[in-house]
Amino acid sequence: MQDPSWPASASALENARRFLQTSAQAGGKTVLVPDKDADGLCGAFIIYRTLVHLGHAPEDISVHLLQKGSNVHEPAEHAALRSLGANYVIVVDQGSRGTRVTAEDDPAEVLIIDHHFSNEFPPGATVVNACHHEPVATSSLLAFIICQPLHRKISESCDWLACMGTIGDLGSTCKWEPPFPDMSSVFKRYTKKSMTEAVSLINAPRRTAIFDVISAWTAVKSANSPEDILSPSSQTSQRLFDARREINLEVERCSHTAPQFSGDGKVALLRIRSAAQVHPVVATRWAGHLKSSALEIVMVANEGYLPGLVNFSCRIARCAYARAGKTNSSAAPPVDIIELLKHYADRDQPAEGQLPFRERIGDNFARGHKQASGGIVTAEHFEEFCNLMEIGVKKEGSSTRSPRKGKAVQKNTLDGYFKAKPKT
Repeated sequence: MQDPSWPASASALENARRFLQTSAQAGGKTVLVPDKDADGLCGAFIIYRTLVHLGHAPEDISVHLLQKGSNVHEPAEHAALRSLGANYVIVVDQGSRGTRVTAEDDPAEVLIIDHHFSNEFPPGATVVNACHHEPVATSSLLAFIICQPLHRKISESCDWLACMGTIGDLGSTCKWEPPFPDMSSVFKRYTKKSMTEAVSLINAPRRTAIFDVISAWTAVKSANSPEDILSPSSQTSQRLFDARREINLEVERCSHTAPQFSGDGKVALLRIRSAAQVHPVVATRWAGHLKSSALEIVMVANEGYLPGLVNFSCRIARCAYARAGKTNSSAAPPVDIIELLKHYADRDQPAEGQLPFRERIGDNFARGHKQASGGIVTAEHFEEFCNLMEIGVKKEGSSTRSPRKGKAVQKNTLDGYFKAKPKT
């Protein structure tokens, strides 16, 4: 029997539907604020198509894409939204905090559609969040389920978008079993391979140093199928192919870095320097190959993405899944990265009159999902965090972690995994 509260509470789903119906019929301006990845962009386009089907004038729907390294809670983004004169703001896949996503004097009504873990939500907003309803739906799938009952054309015109967004976050091995909806008709029309390829292209421009999210949004908005995104004859798609080639080269360059380990052996840290957002990709690569008896997460810290800041991404090591007898597609991950990061941060023993570490580093820490988290902190705070994790400190009897001084002793770098092998 399907959980009636999946993918979110019935009241939250209905509130979101009423919000969309009201914004479509009111005749005002609506601004979509999607996250930069395939899940966020596909979810936002599902909302866009739904609003148009409900009678919203397309010319009165616009998109606001955040600046590189920013988030919806920043004053600069509030000012940008305010200048658009929106009556309704719909935020998709941006995470949730207990602070506003619009300026205090902005009269726009706000809808939040999200699945990132949080117990705090923007005051005054209509919120539908899937994070507490296992298995957690992606934002694009959540948007599809919200919109599907609102118009008969949503199923056929948007089902592939929901599938692509879900593949973007959960991978092509995601099991489409209840309570997930039956999407077999989609996978008969389009192969998982084509959708996975399209997701790869959509995700590429936002990883580039110039943070070219608009190219990905344009490609999604102009497509009626994954094949449209894959078409080499499309000028829009050509930009996606170029971006992916650029990112593949940068990932390759940054992947060949030796890790250092935390004192307890649970964290493998790799430091890179890149203006591109490749740290999540490098973390995912290493997480699939690095092994040790204690390893739980791989952390990749990028010291070159934003001036003066360190952006770091964490992924659960495959060996941690194996020890727990689970797979990467398991509903409940074997490690809660958010809680593990907080655990290390709470090792801090502040001096008299000094704030605890977690209060000093700000709100951009341990955000995201239990199985995929990270943060953005100052370089100084990141070094302090490394000390709290005891990075590079070799404990008595350990053979897998690097010594306190000198370079890491890890031998199995990714050179061996990603260099081309001779054909036989």
